[in-house]
Amino acid sequence: MQDVLAYETYFFDLDGTIFIGDLLLPGVRQTLQYLREQGKQVLFLSNTTIRTREECRNRLRLMGVEARTEEVVTAASVSAAYFREMQGMNRRPQVLVIGEQALKYEVAGGGTVLTDEPMEATHVLVGMDRDFDYEKLHRAMKAVRAGAYLIAANPDPNCPVVGDLLPDTWAMVKAIEAASCGTVQEIIGKPSAYYAEKVLEQSGTRRENCLMVGDRMDTDIRFGLSHGINTALVLTGVTAREDLEQYSAMPDHIWTSMSEMLQDHLRLS
Repeated sequence: MQDVLAYETYFFDLDGTIFIGDLLLPGVRQTLQYLREQGKQVLFLSNTTIRTREECRNRLRLMGVEARTEEVVTAASVSAAYFREMQGMNRRPQVLVIGEQALKYEVAGGGTVLTDEPMEATHVLVGMDRDFDYEKLHRAMKAVRAGAYLIAANPDPNCPVVGDLLPDTWAMVKAIEAASCGTVQEIIGKPSAYYAEKVLEQSGTRRENCLMVGDRMDTDIRFGLSHGINTALVLTGVTAREDLEQYSAMPDHIWTSMSEMLQDHLRLS
């Protein structure tokens, strides 16, 4: 087993890995502080669409975790990059967003035109929406049936909160697919190749020198396995140890909590 401190850059998921709700998970603060003291690069990779990068940074700081906005990558910020690049290819997307204010803020901040008119939309971008209702479903359905591309900001079916799970982006996507008889055309967040491209580009690190730490086998660990990045699963969020039986490919490390990361290092040093 490779020493967990042998990497140059560490990618950490947020919900279920760093915190759940407003609860900072065990060992997180000490581990991140130690990595920074060792000169390691730390990036926070989230599939969230309900918080801006600045809001993620502020939330971390309130929990005593030092972070800069440029160290945070979200499905919302990568969605903004996706449409910004489209404009650079002389395409003029008009995006109907099914999602909350943070997703709209990030995408519009990249210069993309947003619309609420289904017949004007070239794309329907779907994120987690805690106010998702029949009217939003109807507008998204009309846009997709009129030819708009259906884009999912992430493939997460649910999101962990303290003592519960909340429906996430994929629940809204499946409703729109069913109503429109359409199919999602692109997924932006983890574990997509586009997300990996943007993150590796930002880190400036070769993929074999990175470690992805997360709580979801279907997004975080799959993200690493699909793109040549080493992986560590923490059992503090969605995935339980008994869930691992259904997977053939395993992460490089499995920890009950983040506290075990440094314990692994001490055992090998």
